[in-house]
Amino acid sequence: MTLILRTIPQVRAWRKGLPAGTRLGFVPTMGALHEGHMSLVALSKAQADRTIASIFVNPLQFGPNEDLSRYPRPLENDLALLEAAGVDALFLPAVEDLYPKDASTFVVEEQVSLPLCGAFRPGHFRGVATVVLKLFNIVAPDVAFFGQKDAQQCAVIARMVRDLDVPVEIVRGPTLREADGLAMSSRNIYLSPEDRAAAPAIHRSLVAAEAAFAAGERDAKRLVAVGRTVLAGEPRLKEQYWEARHPASLAPLVTVGPEGALLAVAAYLGTTRLIDNLVLGAG
Repeated sequence: MTLILRTIPQVRAWRKGLPAGTRLGFVPTMGALHEGHMSLVALSKAQADRTIASIFVNPLQFGPNEDLSRYPRPLENDLALLEAAGVDALFLPAVEDLYPKDASTFVVEEQVSLPLCGAFRPGHFRGVATVVLKLFNIVAPDVAFFGQKDAQQCAVIARMVRDLDVPVEIVRGPTLREADGLAMSSRNIYLSPEDRAAAPAIHRSLVAAEAAFAAGERDAKRLVAVGRTVLAGEPRLKEQYWEARHPASLAPLVTVGPEGALLAVAAYLGTTRLIDNLVLGAG
């Protein structure tokens, strides 16, 4: 049975009670769990002795005109999924427990958080880095699991862990996709049938650029042009960005070199914003 822990002292007492040498895996989420989240749970079960998950819709990472109030919160279904997967414990904190009313300390990463989503969602990664560091301090995991679909989030967390000497190993799980290529996301439930039919063009645009890379193209601008052309072919999609970046530093690229590239895209279908990415390998 999955033990539900609602307060910070409860989590710390549970953690302290684990046998010495226990390798603890941690899967932080905002709930509305899908197969992508559960694949991270499976990774933790395979790589750690015990697994704890968290569900917390973090208000600090939502902008004033974003979807905090309507973000899906199907808690009963989430609990059933975690229970079936054999998760040992679930941390379900309240907002007031993580953020005192007069909280004035935050975590700001000043390089990899700036481009891509950071350019359009000011304060978002400040919220992400702050809540993740707080959760790491509370849970004290040995290893934490994040999805590659949120590649920039992974980069920000990896940089924070490195720069602040946080003793947590970061593992990225691969992006899970629907049969038509759409990256699994809790926000996919917002899509109308028409928008859902159009959404796979995001992944097709990435695959088209990947094919050009496989055929020998190394010029970043030309690879981006290939992807943007495919995306523009779906009139329901409104591009926010389509870029080629260094996979670790997220610096802009002129040429794709031996370290490869992160191809990243964000686009709107109606009011729903979707992101996806693909990593080009060495060559």
